[in-house]
Amino acid sequence: MSRLSLALDTADLAEHYEKVSADRQFRVGQKLVAALGIGPTDRVLDVGSGTGLLAGHIAELVAPDGTVTGIDPLPLRIAIARQKRPTTIRFEVGSAYDLSAFAAESFDVVLLNAVFHWLPEKLEPLRQFARVLAPGGRLGISTGSREHRGVLQTIRGEVLARAPFNAYPESQDGLAHHISAAELQALLAQAGFAVRSIDVVPNAHHLPDGDATIRFWEASSFGNSLGHLPVAIRAQARQAIVEELDRLRTEEGIHLGGARIVAIATKT
Repeated sequence: MSRLSLALDTADLAEHYEKVSADRQFRVGQKLVAALGIGPTDRVLDVGSGTGLLAGHIAELVAPDGTVTGIDPLPLRIAIARQKRPTTIRFEVGSAYDLSAFAAESFDVVLLNAVFHWLPEKLEPLRQFARVLAPGGRLGISTGSREHRGVLQTIRGEVLARAPFNAYPESQDGLAHHISAAELQALLAQAGFAVRSIDVVPNAHHLPDGDATIRFWEASSFGNSLGHLPVAIRAQARQAIVEELDRLRTEEGIHLGGARIVAIATKT
C-alpha cells in the first residue's frame, strides 16, 4: 500500500520544481520526445505534466495542427502550467488511473516522463493509455530503474534505518514504486503494446551540495521525501541526510547516480 500523499505539496515546492526540473526532468523529457518522433499534427497526452515545461516544448513541435493536453494530480503545479505555458495547451487536474474524460483513440502519443515510478499499480494505467491511443499510437515512458539505485535513495534508506526514524517505517514498497526493464516489458505486452525499445540509461546529473540535493528531492516527490515521519523529527532526518550527502561532494558537486528505463511502445 502506498503512503504517497498529494496533500503535502506546497506553492514553494511547486515553484522550486519549476526551476530545478529544467536541468534534469525537462532535458530527459526532450530525449523521450525525440525518441517518440513527435511532430506536426500529433495529438499528445502528457501524463504527469507537472508545471508544463515539457508540454510547452511539445506544443512547438506539433504546431499548428497538433494538440497537447497535460494532466497532473497536483493542482498547484497545474496552476503554474496554466500561468506560464502557452494557452494553446490544455492543462487539467487528472490522474493516470482515470482517463474517462478522454474518448477512445483520441491521441496519437501518450508519454510519462519521470512519472511512472509514482504509480503504485501500473497495469490499469497502461490499459487506460491503450484505450485513448489511436491504432498504432505511441507510448513513451522514462522512469527510475529499481535495479540501479541512486545515491539519494541509498543514503535516505540508511538514515531512516536509524533511531528514532526507524520507529516510523514506510510501506513495503517504499516512497517510489520502481520496476525493472523486464517487468516493464511484460506489463506493456499485457496491456496490449508492442515494445519497440527498452533501454537502461545511466543518470549523469549533479547537484552542488547536500541541501540542494534534498531540496530537489522534496520538490520532485511533492513533499513526500520525509512525509511519513512526524513533523517533530523531519528536520532532524533531513539534516542527517544532508550531512551524509555532503560527504560525497566533489568539485563537480554530488553525482546522483542511478539509471532510468526508457521505453517506446506502440498500440497493437
